[in-house]
Amino acid sequence: MTTASTLYPIGTPGTPWGEPERAEWLAGQTRHRSFEADVLSVIERLGDRFDVQAYGSLDYGADHYPLMAIRSRGWRNDLPVVLVTGGVHGYETSGVHGALQFVDQNAAAYADRANVLVVPCVSPWAYERIHRWNANAIDPNRSFREGSPAEESAALMRLVASLGDRVVMHIDLHETTDTDETEFRPALAARDGEPFKPGEIPDGFYVVDDSENPQPDFQQAVIRAVEQVTHIAPADKRGEIIGSTAVARGVIEYPLTQLGLCAGMTGAAYKTTTEVYPDSPRATPEQCNAAQVAAVCAAIDYVLG
Repeated sequence: MTTASTLYPIGTPGTPWGEPERAEWLAGQTRHRSFEADVLSVIERLGDRFDVQAYGSLDYGADHYPLMAIRSRGWRNDLPVVLVTGGVHGYETSGVHGALQFVDQNAAAYADRANVLVVPCVSPWAYERIHRWNANAIDPNRSFREGSPAEESAALMRLVASLGDRVVMHIDLHETTDTDETEFRPALAARDGEPFKPGEIPDGFYVVDDSENPQPDFQQAVIRAVEQVTHIAPADKRGEIIGSTAVARGVIEYPLTQLGLCAGMTGAAYKTTTEVYPDSPRATPEQCNAAQVAAVCAAIDYVLG
């Protein structure tokens, strides 16, 4: 069996990382893009039409990042809340830019029927470094649980807790990329001292439903909207998408809350995680952003309808 150590240069085969390995990993991380230029500047412009708030901050060495949320202007306590999150994994670019595009182009249309809360970049340090983890080699999207080890997750949970039980829908915007297989899964196996088991990256869009409270009609509404923009991932020869049984076209299920996933952190009846495939030769960055926007609009339309 192929082991993580044959593909990943840090660590000892079969031994979880300690502080020296984490420090070695961190030293190899490089800033490739600017959260301030790409995200904060856009949020600042949106502040002319929406309410913008800092709900926390991150400090990693000399790097300081405000954590920002965007709210409907004229927030009303008698309306339900729909939650949109992106950039939980910083390298999943369309999650961030799709969320911002949705706010710019579509969010105001829902203001009289729902309070819209958008957190476009949950993990700004990872966004800049095009990485899945935070600076402590922790995956925020496995950390949405009490006593979270990831401040990215803990801060967002505090923000959402302030809403009580008013969140009726949560859509969390993600991507599945080729680097999941070439970088991030080998790194995960090495970090945890586990063997790396190669998998397949699906070509196309899919969603993740909550196995503890499945909403198949809701998921299919998202799939139908997105297939107008980009193609839907087919199941593989085992009837699976990324190692999980395809329960419907373009749909798999996870126990979202049990796994500490972002989409499982609320008591919302309707939850989904989108997965765009940006490395497909059949998709452009613009299509990927548009697919995220289509998914968000379809999810909100279904719930409000």
